Amino acid sequence: MPHRASRSALAALALVAASAAVAAPADTKQPPLTPTTLQTGLPRAPEQEAVVFEKADLAFKVEPAKKRITGDATLTFRALHPVNALVVDFDRNFHVASVEVDGKAVPAGQWKNPEGRMTIPLAAPLAEGGRATLRIRYDGQPHIAERAPWDGGFVWAKAPTGEPWIASAVQGNGCDLFWPCIDHPMAEPEEVTQHVTVPAPLVSAGNGVLLGMDEKDGWRTYHWKTRNPDTYAISLNIGPYQVLQADYKSRFGNTIPLRFYYLRDREAKAKGLFAEFAPMLDFFEEMIGPYPFGDEKMGVVETPHLGMEHQTINAYGNEYKKSEYGYDWLLEHEFAHEWFGNQVTNKDWDDMWLHEGFGTYMQPLYMQWLRGDMAYYANLMKQRATLANQHPIVAGRPMLEEDVYSDDKGPGHDIYYKASFLLHSLRALIGDKAFFDATRLLVYGRTDPKPGNFQPRYADTKDFIAAVKQVTGRDYQWFFDVYLYQPKLPDLQATREGDTLELRWQVPGDKPFPMPVDVRVGDRVHRLEMRDGTGSVHIGEHESYTLDPQSKLLRQLDFIDEFQRDKTDREKAEAKSKAAAG
Repeated sequence: MPHRASRSALAALALVAASAAVAAPADTKQPPLTPTTLQTGLPRAPEQEAVVFEKADLAFKVEPAKKRITGDATLTFRALHPVNALVVDFDRNFHVASVEVDGKAVPAGQWKNPEGRMTIPLAAPLAEGGRATLRIRYDGQPHIAERAPWDGGFVWAKAPTGEPWIASAVQGNGCDLFWPCIDHPMAEPEEVTQHVTVPAPLVSAGNGVLLGMDEKDGWRTYHWKTRNPDTYAISLNIGPYQVLQADYKSRFGNTIPLRFYYLRDREAKAKGLFAEFAPMLDFFEEMIGPYPFGDEKMGVVETPHLGMEHQTINAYGNEYKKSEYGYDWLLEHEFAHEWFGNQVTNKDWDDMWLHEGFGTYMQPLYMQWLRGDMAYYANLMKQRATLANQHPIVAGRPMLEEDVYSDDKGPGHDIYYKASFLLHSLRALIGDKAFFDATRLLVYGRTDPKPGNFQPRYADTKDFIAAVKQVTGRDYQWFFDVYLYQPKLPDLQATREGDTLELRWQVPGDKPFPMPVDVRVGDRVHRLEMRDGTGSVHIGEHESYTLDPQSKLLRQLDFIDEFQRDKTDREKAEAKSKAAAG
């Protein structure tokens, strides 16, 4: 998901996007979502934990004039344990026309969906290893996202040339907003096929591989197939698209299709963005490892909302703006999620920093690879200036997506920027080889990934800590205890007495923190090991010193706190002045 931290900047981007897409007015009378549908990642029902979601065959007919969809979902489950019912999450506001299990109709009185968690009893218990196929036909108006992508739902807009321009963006509330699923990070279906019917000559850009397109009676049906997608990554993207395409010759010997679905009046700008695909792909494959979905495509589609990491068809709405670093930050951030989010998926929303923190760190890392150290450190400094440090990045308990992304209830934007900076500090601490090997263990489950020798996987924070221990042979739990499991930053205290400079780490709760510190004294740089949290170095009477001269350490910096307070005070005063003038 795009960075939630820079809300003012993102609001400006959204206004720019809105100027190019006349959005259909939100239906203020749309029925409210139940608490179950509103939330994503709620604990799974026992029946959901007892099955493997093998296949989803989804058919959608999209009627832009009515803001309506007709759906036909066929879902195949394999039992891990005996189970008496099938349970899926599904917005109860849809009209359900029929329900079948293994081809036999289930009368309306036998299934129930009071709160958005639909329960369908089985005629006979499903034994371990047995399969059941659930088919649900439905229709209605999907929930409208009033502020996509930060709230979930559909965006019904008009392209600048007047045609319907439609997108789904459901990470914030989950897949159950428009198709029956198990709305939990650990419930990825192994295979999803989509048949999307739209008015001709509109184009449907989908996940995975395009199997074909049929056209009849003024309607087009696009057939797409993908494997192991995040449930929220399944998306509908419909518009008057043109396609830019090329093939990328990977350093791993395979060929990866590149596809960009763009609005037909923006060809020149689209070609400029498309030129960024290959170097970004080269960067990730060199630094992290093989593109996980090389047998499908690297796909991007232009959308009437800012963006979202929809597997193999990332949503892009940044209006072709390059940052001061000379690249499109949104394209790079969402593409990072193909590794951190889609290839490796967090086991719980509490581990969302594994998606967003790594995804955010890939931006300064890409700048270092592409531009050099100046861009790397400048990017990191902008991140450092935003940290809140009010809630731990990892709570150590199951969390709702909404709370994790909340600055009030959870770590909020710290899962992006604080997590990114702690990865920078970890890299400096353990060295490049160990850092990238640990990252590959997280992403692929091995340090030598090649196309065909890995599968999508789930992981949590403990898995990454274990990966660091495995590749270094040392226990760095102390590092993660301070940076992840409590909110405050360690404070490096320096005291100069006579010819000695004394250093001491001050850590909340007096936790162990043997973080080495570099100190410049005069024209020499000394490394203090700080094994017991303290260290000292000789300093001459007229010698100056600098703590951490290469900016390796994530630590308390009072001047940044002062900057944040001053910025907040100025913004409040400006808002008050505008209100008084208005």
